[in-house]
Amino acid sequence: MKRIQPTRRQFLAGSAALGAASFAGLKPAFANVDWKKYAGTTLEVNLIKSPRGDILQKYQKEFEELTGIKVNSEQTPEQQQRQKAVIELTSGKPSFDVIHISYHVQKRQFEKGGWLADLTPFLKDPSLTEPSLVESDFAEAGLAFAKDKNGRFGGLPFSVDYWILYWNKELFAAKGIEYPKSFDELVSAAEKLTDASKGTYGFVARGMKNANTPVWASLMLGYGKSTIDDGNLQTDTPEAIQAATLYQRLMTKSAPPGVTGFNWAECQSSFLQGKVAMWLDGIGFAPPLENPEKSRVVGKVGYGVMPKGPAVQAAPTFGDGIGVTEGSTKKEAAYLYCQWAISKEMGARLLQTGSGVPFRNSILNDPEVRNGVTMPSEWVDVLTASAKVSQLCLPVIVPVTEFRDVMGVGLTNLLGGADPATEMKRATEEFRPILARSEAK
Repeated sequence: MKRIQPTRRQFLAGSAALGAASFAGLKPAFANVDWKKYAGTTLEVNLIKSPRGDILQKYQKEFEELTGIKVNSEQTPEQQQRQKAVIELTSGKPSFDVIHISYHVQKRQFEKGGWLADLTPFLKDPSLTEPSLVESDFAEAGLAFAKDKNGRFGGLPFSVDYWILYWNKELFAAKGIEYPKSFDELVSAAEKLTDASKGTYGFVARGMKNANTPVWASLMLGYGKSTIDDGNLQTDTPEAIQAATLYQRLMTKSAPPGVTGFNWAECQSSFLQGKVAMWLDGIGFAPPLENPEKSRVVGKVGYGVMPKGPAVQAAPTFGDGIGVTEGSTKKEAAYLYCQWAISKEMGARLLQTGSGVPFRNSILNDPEVRNGVTMPSEWVDVLTASAKVSQLCLPVIVPVTEFRDVMGVGLTNLLGGADPATEMKRATEEFRPILARSEAK
C-alpha cells in the first residue's frame, strides 16, 4: 500500500486556489516553443466524460488559437471509453491521436500493449517543451503513475483524485448527528439518517457492477489491506470480507432504491436533490454541488476526509493522465495538446473550479493561482487532510477491468442478500487464473 504524501505547505498553498479563477484572458507565456509549427493540422482527442474532460473542452478554442491546430474532441463515459480504447489501440490504427488515461485502471495495460508514444524525448526537447515543464515539477504520485519501470513517460500526469465523504449538514443537524470519524460512526449515522417514508437516505455510493469495486476497495484500505499485495490477491482475507460486509450493510440499509444501477452520476444526482445525507466518491465531483442552477444543497454541503477504519485512516487515491497514441501520425502536434492540457493556466482552472488537483507543484504553490479561490474552505481542508493519508486504491495490474468486473459481480450479489464470505471467495477464485495469465505473458 503506497502512501502519497505531498507536503502540507504544497497543498495549503495550492488549495487556496480552489475557486473559479479568471484565467480566461491569459495566454500561455511559453518560451522557445514554436506553437504554430503544426498550424493546419487536425487532432482527434478521446476524453473521459468527467469534470476534467469538461475543462479541456471548455477552453479548447484557446489551444486552437494558440497553435492553429484544429481539435475534434469527444467525451465518452468511462466504461465505454475504456472499451473503445482497447478495441482501437489493439488494432494499431486508433481513430484518435490523444487519449485521456485513467492510470488506476489503464496504466499496466497500456504499457504492456505499447499503445502510448514515449514522450521522454519530447520533454527533453526545448523547441517542443516550455522551460518550466520539468520532471521535478510533478508530484511523486504523478511520476509513479506516468513512468514505466524503465523511466519512460507514456503520457503526462494530469490530475490526482482523492475519495472523500460529501455530507449534508442540514440533514445531520436535524438529527443532531456529528460527522462520522470512524467506520462504526459512519454506519450508525447512515442508519439514523435514513427515513424511507420521507424519501431520505443516509448513504449512497456506486452500486453498478465494475463501478462498485473501488467503493469496496476503499473500505478495505481502512481495514489495513489493499486488494493485491506483491502480486498476491488479498480479496478473500478476513479484512476483505469485513469490508464487503460493511459495503452490504451501508448499501442495503441506508441507500436509495435502485442503487444497484448507480454509477457516480446517479449518486451525484441523488445527493444534489438534498435527499441523501452522505456520498462517498472523488473530490473532483464537487463543482455541481455549489452551483445553484444544478443543486438544492448549495451552502449545506460538508466535505470530509474518509473516516478511520478499524486499522487505519486512508484516503483512497486515483489519478489520470493524458498521452499520445503510438499509432498517431501527428505525435508532436498531439504532444503540444498534452502540454497545453497540463499547463499552468489549465491546471489553475482545474484546481479553482474544484474539478481536480493538478500533479504539478508549481501550480499548487503559485500565489497568483491562490487569488482565485471560491470553493468552500472545507474543500481545501479535506484536500490537505486526504493528502496526508493517501493510499492507492485499485491494484496496478493489466486486467484491472476484469478485476473490477469479477469483484463487482460479487458485490452486486451482496445487494441482493448474498453472503459476503461466499461471494468474495468465489470472486477471488474466479479472478486468480486471470491474474496469473496476465503476469505470465
